[in-house]
Amino acid sequence: MQSLIRALIVFVLGVVPAMAADPAPTPGPGPQELIEQISRDMLRDLDANRAAYARDRSQLRALVDKYLLPNFDSDYAARLVLGQHWRTATEAQRKRFIEAFYGTLMGDYGDAVVEFTADRLRFLPFKGDPAADTATVRTEVKRDTGQMVPVNYSMRRTPQGWKAWDVTIEGISYVRNFRTDFGAEIDQKGLEALIERLEARNAEQASGAKPASGAAAPKPAGKSR
Repeated sequence: MQSLIRALIVFVLGVVPAMAADPAPTPGPGPQELIEQISRDMLRDLDANRAAYARDRSQLRALVDKYLLPNFDSDYAARLVLGQHWRTATEAQRKRFIEAFYGTLMGDYGDAVVEFTADRLRFLPFKGDPAADTATVRTEVKRDTGQMVPVNYSMRRTPQGWKAWDVTIEGISYVRNFRTDFGAEIDQKGLEALIERLEARNAEQASGAKPASGAAAPKPAGKSR
């Protein structure tokens, strides 16, 4: 349906260009500039308060929320992860899953943020079309071993500006990985059981307890295997 609508828009604009208005500019920086800006700001904050973040998990979560949450399209990512199960979920379940899924991402990768330093990160030249609605920001991250690992950010244009919705580490997509694991769990136990497990896991991590095992995300790139 969306492709049909886009085709109709292109046809109308091609037939009556004089009536077509210029598209509204996307607010904020472009995709590459956004990721670079987030990285610079977070690293600056980390360098000034690294010891405090290492001691206090709540401060670390606040740091991640400050820089990543406004620029991560968690609703869109959650819909892709749930796939067909999104359509049958209630509004309350959708909201809880979005929050629990974001919490899971931050729990899996938040600790790695504390050890991240500027010398580990390298941005590759942008190769996308500036006029496109999607983009990929390519980076490389150095492991403890010195190995450079490709880490790519999938971006999409939104009315609020460019936002990330997926991260691919060494060819392994967050969204695809979670969709496979969560889909199998939902088929076996149901969506409500998955949400409750994620909520419990996030609560355990927030309290400092070691979380129970569950679906595994791609390993943070800063860590050696």
